[in-house]
Amino acid sequence: MTSSQPFSLKRLAFSDLRGWEIDDPRPLFSVMRQCLAHLERGKPYRTGSLGLSASELRPLLLAAGQAEITDAASARAFFETHCIPFRIEQTEAKPGFVTAFYEPEVEVSESEESGYPFPFYRRPADLVDLDDSNRPADMPFSYAFGRERSGVIDPYPDRRDIDQGYLKGRGLEIAWARSKVDVFFTHVQGAARLRYPDGSLRRITYDGKAGHPFSPIGKLLIDRGEIRPADISMQSIRKWLAQNPAKVDEVLWHNRSYIFFREAEVDDPALGPIAAAKVPLVPGRSLAVDRLIHTFGFPFFITSDTLTHLDSGRPFARLMLALDTGSAIVGPARGDIFTGSGDAAGEMAGTVRNSADFHILIPRQAADRYGG
Repeated sequence: MTSSQPFSLKRLAFSDLRGWEIDDPRPLFSVMRQCLAHLERGKPYRTGSLGLSASELRPLLLAAGQAEITDAASARAFFETHCIPFRIEQTEAKPGFVTAFYEPEVEVSESEESGYPFPFYRRPADLVDLDDSNRPADMPFSYAFGRERSGVIDPYPDRRDIDQGYLKGRGLEIAWARSKVDVFFTHVQGAARLRYPDGSLRRITYDGKAGHPFSPIGKLLIDRGEIRPADISMQSIRKWLAQNPAKVDEVLWHNRSYIFFREAEVDDPALGPIAAAKVPLVPGRSLAVDRLIHTFGFPFFITSDTLTHLDSGRPFARLMLALDTGSAIVGPARGDIFTGSGDAAGEMAGTVRNSADFHILIPRQAADRYGG
């Protein structure tokens, strides 16, 4: 970590972590083994600016695969043996912040028909990934995708353009939904389970985006005085949209970002979709982080005295793995908690907007660089 980072790490003891003594991190061991399998395929996670690398993570993952974990106490003891906790302290003592996300379940049809007019699209052929080698000089660095036509790259059409028919007739539709708002919130979450009329269940997961910045419609509604800041949540936004159908397009088009999907099986209904770390999300134990700073696969212990509804009224205190990321997840102590799949998970996720303390568990062999 360099001195230019707008945060610092403070070494702690596990006894300093509020709630550690009652946490049960056993669900992490199976996904740690899957992270190791991904690394063993020669695909290391990109190192974030904090400096922790996949090679420094690998011994911890190896040990987790060999550990005999019989109960919550032995799971905690494993991390106490192999890691040192560090609190992430931001400049000006700014607190950390958590939100939550989930995998919606959406009723769909295989074809456009009465009652199912809104498509989920596959990734189009003219969408290209951008990097320093092909990004036009006048295109902002924030654009990771663009449109290529006859060798010329420009910004991809945005949500309004696509809603008004830019992709119509290309055969890119995966399925058709009843509600444009359901499609929009699936874009926000990045994945969904699709429930077909015959009861069959399939999954769609992120496969690229139009590239435009994410612009939250909740902030727009707050700025317009439509919803009070204290009341903003996915539920209150959905309620406002339902009560103002004539304004739905205008509000949704404020967020120019548009997401494309690929189809996937639901191999284990208890697990979420494949995350950016290339392993399935574990409900309640998976965290989306800023991948420019953090490296996937590292454990984080998150505490929040004000976040109580995820643990039956008890302050949130849970060990999690950094497995995903998102365009709205920016900063060293900013995280998005995966709550699971379906409506109940959505109810839990929709109201999470809480200050939180972030602690990263660094393997002992790497901790010396951070004051360990």
